[in-house]
Amino acid sequence: MGALRGRCGTANPIRTLSKEQGMDAQKRLIAGKFVDALPQARALGLRLEDIGAGMAAISMPYDLRLVGDPETGVIHGGAVSTLMDTTCGAAVLSHPTAADGTATLDLRIDYMRPATPGQRIFARAECYHVTRTVAFVRAIAHDGDESRIVATATGAFTIERKEGPT
Repeated sequence: MGALRGRCGTANPIRTLSKEQGMDAQKRLIAGKFVDALPQARALGLRLEDIGAGMAAISMPYDLRLVGDPETGVIHGGAVSTLMDTTCGAAVLSHPTAADGTATLDLRIDYMRPATPGQRIFARAECYHVTRTVAFVRAIAHDGDESRIVATATGAFTIERKEGPT
């Protein structure tokens, strides 16, 4: 979102809106800028599906360039990892406490099964707890059937705030 912070942090365009513009405008701004601000997200074809207060949903299309096993056609786990990391970061930035930026501190991903070849992969993340400096997030990924999870993730993300009064 916006300019990259350091090597891996991302700035939050939510902070550029006045309170009078409301949450709907903030959500539209996030939806319009988040994926475009991250080169790896653009390269993977990530698409923001939904965004809310501390929640984000992003999807990734099936792409032969992302296949990790040519014999089976299964997408590489690194692409799924990037999808989940990006979705978690978006959830942090959309939290009502709206950090100015964020970066991944820790991300654990458990792969349950390979994604079905040819299917879009969907990730949904929830930022469920925020301290002064750290946000905690959980996420799932599936390939169209939410009852058949491809992967789960839990993570901790920095909360970057501008110094001075807000």
